[in-house]
Amino acid sequence: QVELVESGGGLVQAGDSLRLSCAASGRTFSNYAMAWFRQAPGKEREFVATIDWSGRITYYADAVKGRFTISRDNAKNMVTLQMNSLKPEDTAVYYCAARDVGLPNTRKEEYNYWGQGTQVTVSS
Repeated sequence: QVELVESGGGLVQAGDSLRLSCAASGRTFSNYAMAWFRQAPGKEREFVATIDWSGRITYYADAVKGRFTISRDNAKNMVTLQMNSLKPEDTAVYYCAARDVGLPNTRKEEYNYWGQGTQVTVSS
């Protein structure tokens, strides 16, 4: 069992940066692949970024590639999402997710555990 708690969301202006954090409970955090998804009002939850158990393999959605960076610290049971050059279309609730397999995946159906989400609002 893994519990995930996100933090770091807020209201920013276009072009600003935010850093989201996800704190995970459980002693086997290093076994899990982790990911960030987001959901805007009236839209489906969509993939943002994922990272494998070691932190060496990452994938990004095209919409955020080059602007967002996912990383993890297995010693601290933490995964972060550094978001730069934010745009109004990045506005959404951002969710941290974990899957029981160490390999990353872009499909939300592959993730077993979810946090409660943190709101990110980017004004133009």
